[in-house]
Formats: sequence, C-alpha cells, structure tokens
Amino acid sequence: MNDTITIMGFIGNDPGGNTTATGVPVVNFRVGSTQRRYDAKTQTWIDQGTNWYNVSAYRQLAVQARASLQKGHPVIVTGRLRVRDWDNGTARGTSVDIDAEAIGHDLRWGTSAFVRTNRAHPAAAGVTDGVAEPAARETFPTNTSDVELDVQEGELVLAGGDAWSVSEGDED
Repeated sequence: MNDTITIMGFIGNDPGGNTTATGVPVVNFRVGSTQRRYDAKTQTWIDQGTNWYNVSAYRQLAVQARASLQKGHPVIVTGRLRVRDWDNGTARGTSVDIDAEAIGHDLRWGTSAFVRTNRAHPAAAGVTDGVAEPAARETFPTNTSDVELDVQEGELVLAGGDAWSVSEGDED
C-alpha cells in the first residue's frame, strides 16, 4: 500500500534528530491538526478534536527540517501514510505515521525566508549537530509585498528587474 497524505497543522514538539545505524539522518516530530467548523448560529469557530501524526523525515529533508522547524510552527506535510497498531505490554493503541516527502511552513500564519543549502551528503555539506551550513547563500527576498514574480525564458524576474537563473532540478 502506498497512500499519500497531505496535512496542515502545528508542530507539537521540538523536532529531534539522530542518525540510523547506516548513518542516514532522521528527524522526528508530531503534528496536531485540529478540525474546525464555523457555527453560523453563534458566529464562532468550534474546534472538533485534534488528529495527531508522527512525522519522520530522512536524509537531506531531515537535516533541513531540523534546522528550520520548531515547536509551534505551522506546517504543511506531504508523505506516505502508515497506520499501525501497537502493544507495549500494558497498553494498546493505534499510531498514525507519515514518512515525509515534503515539509514547509504554512504561510497563511506568517512569513518564511528561504536559504538554499548544499545538496551534497550531510557529511559533505558541513553538517554540525544536525544543522546544514549554507553553501552559496542564495537568499530570496522576505519582504515581497510589492514584488511581482514572472518566469521568462529560464529566469525568475522580479518586478524591480532583478533575476535569478532557473534551470531543471532547481525545484527542490
């Protein structure tokens, strides 16, 4: 089974990172997604329970998620869904896990700044304590209220005339 799911919610704990026995970086955190509905009678929003998901990310996504995410951040996560039953001898339950393929801040709640990092293996990317050091700092503008973006013949052109080269493979 290969179910893909996308969730929106808030990170419930500081992302914790480690590596597998073979040296693959891993980050784990929980995301709470509260279901809400608008009650026209009372003209208020009503929370209808929170679904909790265990999120795991691997390799470069893990390194960059650990460097970028904190408890309380609003996020959008897409990945492979796994629902599994567990029994620890004294209690039983069901766990809903997501192996993340993409993670990003939910920009409905605030702004975010993007810094491109070295795409090499974390050991070659200057990773210290699970945080990747940016290679060539390609910082994109953070105050874009007046900026219009336009892609023209392989370049991303800002309304002010600045341009970045866009080529295949730049999308991640």
